[in-house]
Amino acid sequence: MVPQKSDKSDKLGLPVPNWAPPPSPDNIMWAEKMQGLHVRLEPLKPALHCDDLFTAFAADANNQIWDYLPYGPFESPADLANWMHATCAGPDPCFFAIIDQTSNRAVGVASYLRINPNSGSIEVGHINFSPRLQSTIGASEAMYLMMRWAFMAGYRRYEWKCNALNLKSRRAAQRFGLSYEGVFRQATISKGRNRDTAWFAAIDAEWPMLQAAFETWLQPDNFDLSGQQKRSLSEMTAPILVMRDPLLGP
Repeated sequence: MVPQKSDKSDKLGLPVPNWAPPPSPDNIMWAEKMQGLHVRLEPLKPALHCDDLFTAFAADANNQIWDYLPYGPFESPADLANWMHATCAGPDPCFFAIIDQTSNRAVGVASYLRINPNSGSIEVGHINFSPRLQSTIGASEAMYLMMRWAFMAGYRRYEWKCNALNLKSRRAAQRFGLSYEGVFRQATISKGRNRDTAWFAAIDAEWPMLQAAFETWLQPDNFDLSGQQKRSLSEMTAPILVMRDPLLGP
């Protein structure tokens, strides 16, 4: 009787054949790579985007958009520019301005961070949508464009982390098709307060289904003349989720 070869996959994990690390986003020429119908993303530059962003952020009179970020609000365009120069000029985090295609003005920011090409892991974060961008088709399109680039570049894992108290961010992550992975208790201290961090992620095997869901949702015929959606993105991404956030209900 010939002994069977043991399969180590059960105890050592599946092999990842022919793995090659994807490029870091700071090494990419971005022209036409992050263009959507409603928004485009371009590398954040204080000289180009600071004044637009300060004006857009100032529309939030109560400064609530800064509540769960470890910085801000900023008192003047100069303060915002100083923060940009100090925080946003490096390769990680890799910051982008979100530009409204109609007005050609910056209306929000987002970044890639914790970029690990060797493991194929990348996170989206530092997301700050001004009131003009919040709850718009463009806001969702911006997140789709960032996810699309990451997976098309060859990343295996796309992460979203947020303050566990930020239910709006948790809902957004799940709506975008990122599965809930748990809460890291006492993960850090932000603005002098404890922060538990909720984790969400999507992996490359899920991307074809997520891409189809986003592109179906973004079709112009999915919206009526007033811009109201006919089918929700949550409805389209729900079947893809491996685990749902227990705080958000069924």
